[in-house]
Amino acid sequence: MARYDMSGIGINLREAPDDNGDVKLKVLGLILDGPAHAAGIRQGDEVLSVNGVDARGKSAFEILSLLQGPNETFVTIKVKHGNCGPTQSIQVQRQLLARTPVFYRLEQTEDGNSSVGYLRLKEFNALARKDLVIAMKRLKDLGATYFILDLRDNLGGLVQAGIEIAKLFLNKGETVIYTVGRDPQSRKPIVAETTPLVTAPLIVLVNHNTASASEIVATALHDNCRAVLVGERTFGKGLIQSVFELNDGSGVVVTVGKYVTPNIQDISGNGIEPDFRNLPAWIEVTKQLSQCKMHGQR
Repeated sequence: MARYDMSGIGINLREAPDDNGDVKLKVLGLILDGPAHAAGIRQGDEVLSVNGVDARGKSAFEILSLLQGPNETFVTIKVKHGNCGPTQSIQVQRQLLARTPVFYRLEQTEDGNSSVGYLRLKEFNALARKDLVIAMKRLKDLGATYFILDLRDNLGGLVQAGIEIAKLFLNKGETVIYTVGRDPQSRKPIVAETTPLVTAPLIVLVNHNTASASEIVATALHDNCRAVLVGERTFGKGLIQSVFELNDGSGVVVTVGKYVTPNIQDISGNGIEPDFRNLPAWIEVTKQLSQCKMHGQR
């Protein structure tokens, strides 16, 4: 789990609705003997505040962002142990263990008239969004007019990181993904809240090992007419799963829902069919994206 530690203190959070419909932030997982675990935080604890900032009304990603900070600095977390346990303020020393999953370079088109920003994302870990933003900004500054996002052999990682990365390319209000619970008719959209970091034409490279968070990113960009998909049909992993701790200290993984694409396609077991098997010319990419926008969807 260390490479997927988005907090820098060794915890993952989930948003859990209570009986009143309010959302609580619960500790979903811990790195055994990691900073949070060593300080006394346990699976199932509710996060009430971070450095005095109230957690109510905030998403798991917002709170995880507050937990982040320079290595070996301290963060104070107020938690409620269990459902009826005591509240406690705990000071935890940050230890960021994740490695950058981003590789990038500037390439030239075949005619030599344009520059292409190539971005390879190996997994969705704690550093994925931050390092991708840095890479995209540098490529823009170097004059990139087109972008390639390579998600081949990216089996996923932190789903929330994938959602936040998809938002970097989408317009405010556009749907990243839908979550569906037991009732298939009840779909909950996750939407972008800001303007995109880049608007240039985009190719997303995929293959049979493109899975989970990678498929969320690929379909979000594809269905919103931001990118064409090139390569092979993807893996097809779109389940929402939670870990529940048992009395003996073991855990059980339970499927509680699934992800559905903006065009209402079920990823699970199906995967995503690409638009092209081989790299198309950029004029063809631009043409297809323009036609997609004209028709409103694919």
